[in-house]
Amino acid sequence: MCGITGWIDWRQDLRGQKPILESMTETLRFRGPDACGYWLSPRAALGHRRLTVVDPEGGAQPMTRHLGDFSYTIVYNGELYNTEDLRQELLARGHSFRSYSDTEVLLTSYIEWGPGCVEKLNGIFAFAIWSEPDQRLFLARDRFGVKPLFYMEQGGSFLFGSELKALLAHPAVEPVIDAEGLGEIFALGPSRTPGHGVFRGIREVRPGHCLLLDRNGLRSWHYWKLQCHSHEDDFDTTVAKVRELLIDSIERQLVSDVPLGTLLSGGLDSSVITAVAALAYRRQGRGPIDTYSIDYVDNDLYFKAHEFQPNSDTPWIKRVTEQFGTNHHSVLVDTPELVEALQTAVYARDLPGQVDIDSSLYLFAREIKKRTTVVLSGECADELFGGYPWFHKPEAMNADTFPWLRKTHERAQLLKRELVDYFRPEEYVARRYEETLAEVPRLPGEDPLEARRREMFYLNFNWFMAQLLDRKDRMTMAASLEGRVPFCDHRLVEYVWNIPWEMKSCDGREKGILRRAMQGILPEDVLYRKKSPYPKTHNPAYTKAVRDWLTGILDDPASPLLQIVDIEEVRSLLRADADTTHLPWYGQLMSVPQMYAYLAQVDVWLRKYNVRIV
Repeated sequence: MCGITGWIDWRQDLRGQKPILESMTETLRFRGPDACGYWLSPRAALGHRRLTVVDPEGGAQPMTRHLGDFSYTIVYNGELYNTEDLRQELLARGHSFRSYSDTEVLLTSYIEWGPGCVEKLNGIFAFAIWSEPDQRLFLARDRFGVKPLFYMEQGGSFLFGSELKALLAHPAVEPVIDAEGLGEIFALGPSRTPGHGVFRGIREVRPGHCLLLDRNGLRSWHYWKLQCHSHEDDFDTTVAKVRELLIDSIERQLVSDVPLGTLLSGGLDSSVITAVAALAYRRQGRGPIDTYSIDYVDNDLYFKAHEFQPNSDTPWIKRVTEQFGTNHHSVLVDTPELVEALQTAVYARDLPGQVDIDSSLYLFAREIKKRTTVVLSGECADELFGGYPWFHKPEAMNADTFPWLRKTHERAQLLKRELVDYFRPEEYVARRYEETLAEVPRLPGEDPLEARRREMFYLNFNWFMAQLLDRKDRMTMAASLEGRVPFCDHRLVEYVWNIPWEMKSCDGREKGILRRAMQGILPEDVLYRKKSPYPKTHNPAYTKAVRDWLTGILDDPASPLLQIVDIEEVRSLLRADADTTHLPWYGQLMSVPQMYAYLAQVDVWLRKYNVRIV
């Protein structure tokens, strides 16, 4: 994995602007600690930071290749899982290779097929290719947005980068937010509208989209989207197909020239990946695979079962590691470092985020990186197979809004009235919700309830899953760790998208079809364990720490947060019995203590980035 950035300018010679390019690229050093590179021409300047995973010698970037009088230069962040398939096809078409890196295969694919090359890619990627003779920049992002790519047009300049901080390092970019930015932070946060960069003027390439920039302007189009059709396979065939696609996805993602492991919570999704990976290692005669779990100091003393966390993970982790003989490592996080890392998480994301869900993943990744460079994890299984409560509860299914974001009114009460009148949070959420529903692919004649479930899956893919993928990329890359997500294989998603709910929820269980597909691989008790989310701290010391932090911010006359929040309303929230209140500010991820931390992160963000509201 890597970090990429670039600058196209039709008015000035960029060969004299290397210091600015270096500053932009340097912001991405944690994404690529192993090497850096620059390429400049009169109109284009490209920067790259590299985290070496495959072909240490042959994959250096920016990489340039020639075809006749044409030269093409690429900066690329990602991994292709069908590299060898593409290489063989390109060899048959007369191309040759100097390395075995996927970067060269990707660049050669563009030389051969042009923008259409993206339709052939299986992987996670964000890349930019500059063709010098025709002065054209091509950018593309993977189908689900696993890898980020932001951009901005300003006058005759075009800037892009893997993270917002790369663009903000350019002297022409100001950290300004307007009404839409306020809506993103205070109404939708920590989720984000697809394609929205929060800061004024900054956009993000949407998942499954390409951009083409030349002197005639900028053009954007989608190269992939979900297609609806009737599911014709019978139940047994469907189970077999899900099993085949998922195993193939996991095994393809085990390719690496550096140490690789899996994240293991003891839940269904991570256990499936661990089991398939461990069995593949065994067949290949490789040593035991490394697995990693996270827990919190004294969590066992304070754990209380509730709707979203029915039981503790610890015994289930032991069950899986013993069953598959993994080399297991448990990472233990304490409250003070968890709270301290909330500030690091803001810089990693460039925005307020999922607070301790973010900071704990960063600390987890930092420890894993001491032994391992690549990890596979179970994100996206719940969005794909319908594992969340809102797929099953009528009141959530029928809510005329995002089911994980049903407290917009309560959020608005924490803000100054004039700010609420300015950006109208409830209207903002409603507008984004309706915009998304208008995009949903439809199957003519579909049963109304089935059609509503299809809407729910689409909402989850584009919003909830996107937020989790954002989190996974930023927190792991902040620790120079590559995260892979096998459940996001587009072949699997395309197939499961059209499986009817009756099959998906077979045996009366959430993700029933996935459980059936993994029979014979996972032990039955693990296979049918009730859903377990990402581990969180249950220690009341965390609540006290973030409450005290937010209280200190409210007592600081210099805090920029005071210009935004209704101080008395926030103080009222601070008096809430947060240890027993599971008010869902953002699905199962954020309740009252997390809202304390979110507001504190907003204060950090406003100060650190010198954010100006207009």
